Amino acid sequence: MLLLFDIDGTLLLKASRDHAAALHAALKRVHGIDIPAGKVEAAGRTDLAIARTILTLAGVPAERIDDRVGDVRAVTCVEYARRCPADFSDHLAPQVAKVLDALDARDGLQLALVTGNLEPVARLKVDRAGIGHHFPKGQGAYGSDDEDRAALPALARARAGTLDEPYSRERTVVIGDTPRDIACARADGVHVIAVATGPYKPSELRGADAVCAHMGEVPAALAALDARPGLGAA
Repeated sequence: MLLLFDIDGTLLLKASRDHAAALHAALKRVHGIDIPAGKVEAAGRTDLAIARTILTLAGVPAERIDDRVGDVRAVTCVEYARRCPADFSDHLAPQVAKVLDALDARDGLQLALVTGNLEPVARLKVDRAGIGHHFPKGQGAYGSDDEDRAALPALARARAGTLDEPYSRERTVVIGDTPRDIACARADGVHVIAVATGPYKPSELRGADAVCAHMGEVPAALAALDARPGLGAA
């Protein structure tokens, strides 16, 4: 199986404050705007989609947003590198380290990230939380790859596959904490396990193949999914 993990709300908890501050700082530096009052929904979205919403609310024309997207991406990463703590391990969700160690030790499993974070931001988070070694570089998909979260699982499968064929949909599982994680998995026709460790209740995650209260329940959910007819063999 190819296991595609979300970061915020799934692997890490309450790890978005400095990230949001970095994005806001980048938008101010690149576009010279004041951040509009009011909360912009971020859960399950890509960094650049969030940036587009903020800029649109601030009255920035769509053409200018598109023209400066590369600058926003680059400056956000610089701003986040300035803010990210050297030790991020206190943001690990319960049992994450233990579960990742166990899954990574099993034959036949590949672990990667599928996250709306820009890749350098994502890498800093998992590396400084002490779990980056579970997620090989060159694998997974990030908010820097596509503004549309729904496009990311297919990109991750392409990177995990061969030159001629992407990794099988039937053997791919997204693991996340929001309805958008579920939606991005369904858009690519892959499986999805939701963990109710983010801002959504289990009742709001019912579209997943399985809903877990915490990461410690994920291995059992994977085993149940793997035992389904047609999924037991790679």
